[in-house]
Amino acid sequence: MEIDIGDETDDETARAIATAVSEHLGRSVELVDASGERVADADGGDWDGVGAVVTDREEALRGGIETILAGGPERGHEKIAALGKLFVRDRLDMVFDTIEYEDGTFARHTDDDVLAADGLLTGVGTIDGRRVAFTANDYTVKAGSLGTEGVEKVVRIEERAMDLEIPMVRLIDSTGARLDAAEREPGDTHMGRYHGGKMFYNQCRLSGQVPQIGVLYGPDIAGSAYTPVFCDFLVMVEGISGMAIASPRIVEAMTGESVDMQDLGGPDVHATRSGSADLVVPDEETAAETARALLSSLPQNYAEKPPTRDPAPPKKNPRSLDAVLPEAPNEAYDVHETIDRLVDRDSFLELKPRFAPELVTGFARIDGRPVGVVANQPNHVSGAIFPDSADKGAGFVWTCDAYNVPLVYLCDTPGFMIGSQVERDGVLRKGRKFIYATANAQVPKFCVITRKAYGAGIYAMCGPAFGADATLALPSAEISVMGPDAAVHALFGDQLAGMEGEAREQFVESAIEEFEQYVDIEAQAANMEVDELLPAGDLRDQLEARLATFATKRRTERPRHHGTVLF
Repeated sequence: MEIDIGDETDDETARAIATAVSEHLGRSVELVDASGERVADADGGDWDGVGAVVTDREEALRGGIETILAGGPERGHEKIAALGKLFVRDRLDMVFDTIEYEDGTFARHTDDDVLAADGLLTGVGTIDGRRVAFTANDYTVKAGSLGTEGVEKVVRIEERAMDLEIPMVRLIDSTGARLDAAEREPGDTHMGRYHGGKMFYNQCRLSGQVPQIGVLYGPDIAGSAYTPVFCDFLVMVEGISGMAIASPRIVEAMTGESVDMQDLGGPDVHATRSGSADLVVPDEETAAETARALLSSLPQNYAEKPPTRDPAPPKKNPRSLDAVLPEAPNEAYDVHETIDRLVDRDSFLELKPRFAPELVTGFARIDGRPVGVVANQPNHVSGAIFPDSADKGAGFVWTCDAYNVPLVYLCDTPGFMIGSQVERDGVLRKGRKFIYATANAQVPKFCVITRKAYGAGIYAMCGPAFGADATLALPSAEISVMGPDAAVHALFGDQLAGMEGEAREQFVESAIEEFEQYVDIEAQAANMEVDELLPAGDLRDQLEARLATFATKRRTERPRHHGTVLF
């Protein structure tokens, strides 16, 4: 059928006429010019334009949605402004490229109180083209506290992330469970099968299946404080975040201790003492950038590989590496000088930098391929492994193995620290976790002995016996059961006890020289104790080639449920 609408009709009117005819006939209609050439579809593909019919019923619903999206009451917005916080939807816009959809917008909408979305937003968004599930507390609604429907929303999105095997980002800004009497029936508790406890149960089941990244924006108290610490990675925002198993008021009432939130569980406490925070950032913008950076080093789930990027040269010249490694095994230097010469420029994201700094851990890229770096730090206590650094290393190695991130160990350690204090702090118990994680990790593993590798330190740092896909040694390497000084005192302690002055010094010097003949790295390479002895300037090239070669390494099933060493 052809309809002549005249030459004077404008495009908008023409589309309106064609759309009306299309709807009347129940079939598509095309616009054509006088010569019969197709101009466009009747609607032009713009369903929001001419021809769209919005009823009063739909308009009313859209108005209700708009009200809910605005969040809590005015006083709630005034409160976040006074605290220097952003509105939750502004946070989501910074973290995500797009929000694909949300669930439970109308949760608690029929209640008398103003409980927009029950103070908890959940849904799926995209980051760098990847779908990611999210939860986000709305602090304008009763300080982000968890209500019954909010908990239900969390449980549901966790289960969907589990089914879809997509990462979860949790934007946490909650004072904990909402304790209003209206929140529960008599006899109800948080422990019910489908209540609050289910959130943590699901979070535990998600661990190692999909990456979970938490960003903490406020004081998180009581049981809900387990949400951030059960995440694989936790970012805390300076000045506004904190977490503790009980509030300062409850602590004082129950124990008599008077303490404020920052001293009880602020970012400084968790970044330096407890080790619960992976990173502390100065503001919310940096928090969003950090969450995105963490995700860029991780895959969608345990079955996939983390994304690669275009290669970039190192920050510093890899051919100058040997010059930064001191001759003396006990001379301090900053291991970041080594890392800067090995990894792609600006790719190193250090985790827990203020906790147990004698061990450096973080994500990086080598020739565009993601890696986890585990490096002893000679600038701090000579790079000795303490209980906290063993715990830190174990957790990082275990997480990298869960998400298919290859590991590069840079070994320069005198071994595990000795003494009564570290024994009381559990150096053996925590040290076994580090060794266990290294032994059981099945991702590609490369051990680089840059300088000293003494005692059981080489076990934790993936020495030859611990499944390394290559043990590489530099000319400055020394592999020994213990350092020269300790060895001389162990072997000749009785003789030294009867010696004094110059005679003692000469004896010790002579014994050390003889001992060092047995730790000659060239002799050890000749005995194949290492896979390759190479010039330090070639290390970056070697790692590039080996990472590319082992990209197809497969995992093997083990005949057991799991090991008995718990992380």
